[in-house]
Amino acid sequence: MKIIDAHIHFSAIDSFEYTANELSHVDYSGKGLQKEMEDGNIEMAIGMGVTETPQMGFPDHHAASPMGLDLEQELPAGVAMCPGINPFHLHQSGLDKLEKDLQKEEVVGIKIYLGYYPYYAYDAVYQPVYDLAAAYNVPVVFHTGDTYSERGLLKYAHPLTLDEVAVARRDVNFMMAHLGDPWVLTGAEVVYKNPNMFADLSGWVVGTDKTLEEKIHSNYFNHVRHALTFCGHYEKLLFGSDWPLVPIKGYAEFIGHFIPSKHVERVFYENAVHLFPKLSEVRNAT
Repeated sequence: MKIIDAHIHFSAIDSFEYTANELSHVDYSGKGLQKEMEDGNIEMAIGMGVTETPQMGFPDHHAASPMGLDLEQELPAGVAMCPGINPFHLHQSGLDKLEKDLQKEEVVGIKIYLGYYPYYAYDAVYQPVYDLAAAYNVPVVFHTGDTYSERGLLKYAHPLTLDEVAVARRDVNFMMAHLGDPWVLTGAEVVYKNPNMFADLSGWVVGTDKTLEEKIHSNYFNHVRHALTFCGHYEKLLFGSDWPLVPIKGYAEFIGHFIPSKHVERVFYENAVHLFPKLSEVRNAT
């Protein structure tokens, strides 16, 4: 079965490189990503744009917006992108650059880092971004839940805060990254309630295949099983790995334990094609 990985990273971020070298033991490079995609039968992957500068590191208020994928000069084949937004630089030139990016075939959505930046999803600062998303028919992806930095502020990343923007902007489709983990039951309710809210199942584990094996055979993810059953809308859930936090193939097998067999093709492929209509342009170009 072909798979679309709806959430990876491909940026030169110190914490990602540390994780790859010390925790997940993956080859965090274009060559390493291509091998993981081949081994995992990944037809396409969507990279979430984020950059850092020497002043702060990620989350970096000084980073230019929109943020791209800067690990290497060229994107590996089959990799699309959601440029990241730095709300501190959402002046007109930043919005003009975002609109220019949205005209590129490899740009299939937009990423907003709730929690890493101190603004709620419904804040006025993001409304011009939603206007562009509506105009170009691309989804907006939100980071939700725990942050991969101790400097993040969790109140901005709580999944309940997405309900207001989902209701106010029915003209835009949204994807809640990580289903708001650890507040996955709340995340499931927001997905259940709002027809324009989707969620990816990425980022629940950091580590190796052995780590994944240990987690799946414990009660660690009982809250996830409850939330997915409560939500029931498997047509709105997408597979994502959050690579390089874990090996892609191992994480796909891990997520497979949570998905009823009749919904597997939807979660691992079809839902991404539906939510990211521009993916067909990337697929045709590779």
